[in-house]
Amino acid sequence: MMLLRQVDRRLGLIQSFASLLPDPRDPTLVTHTQEDLLRQRIFGIAQGYEDLNDHDALRHDLVWQTAIEQDRALASSPTLCRLEQRANRQTPVGMHQLLLEQFIASFKEAPSELILDFDATDDRVHGNQEGRFFQGYYGSYCFLPLYVFCGEQLLVSYLRPSNIDGARHSWAILKLLVGRLREVWPGVKIIFRADSGFCRHRMLRWCDWARVDYVVSSGGRMMMQIVGSFAEFERAMLRERTRNGLDAARKQGRIGGRRPKLTEHQRQEILTLVQTEQKTAADAARLFNVHPATVSRLMQRSNEL
Repeated sequence: MMLLRQVDRRLGLIQSFASLLPDPRDPTLVTHTQEDLLRQRIFGIAQGYEDLNDHDALRHDLVWQTAIEQDRALASSPTLCRLEQRANRQTPVGMHQLLLEQFIASFKEAPSELILDFDATDDRVHGNQEGRFFQGYYGSYCFLPLYVFCGEQLLVSYLRPSNIDGARHSWAILKLLVGRLREVWPGVKIIFRADSGFCRHRMLRWCDWARVDYVVSSGGRMMMQIVGSFAEFERAMLRERTRNGLDAARKQGRIGGRRPKLTEHQRQEILTLVQTEQKTAADAARLFNVHPATVSRLMQRSNEL
């Protein structure tokens, strides 16, 4: 906890994040500042206390109070819940802009090369959280966040549901990152690096156009093409065997297709019943357990003859 406090003091990220969140509370009635609330919540997640309910006990812990720099009980779980509800769609955008600007400020001189590592991984859930789905690859209910690192520095942490393509929105994020980095360092060489899950033709074509080098595994795509080729070959073999079987049956005087539901005697009986008005077409269909359309076609062919 003390180490987290020292890192926070050095980076100042939480103080910057606090300025992005709207605070509708009356300043004269505020007990816990927004910065303290964010620090308490972020430190809790970093220590493995993801559930807000944990803070009902942690708020009285002296170590936690020291790390948050308070000498009284910290915020309760309902207060922290209201903090999270204040975030809107622009809040994570602003937070990522701060992360990127801090990354840029960490260089004393312009770098010659930047490698942007894209990766999607699972964030397992154990409840009925909104947006959670079962992910077959990971074999669990989870979210599928997208992370972008440059070296050891985090640039993007984008939470997504798991029922999507793992590369979704990666092109847009790469374009935004490249645009800002080239704005600051026009001559920097940027390399996009990812696994086969990000091997998308249109995305790589854009990289060629934008002068972004890339190292992307194509193993996944190659394997899918091999599997698809085998499936297409098997389907062609099935079609060929079906045609050969039908040709052999025709040579023996048999006709392919479904067996007729009515015998010749039954067809003649239906025609007699309907034509002599002993039965309606619908009644005849029910009597011989066939669809009324079958009787209608039978009557139509009879009239044509």
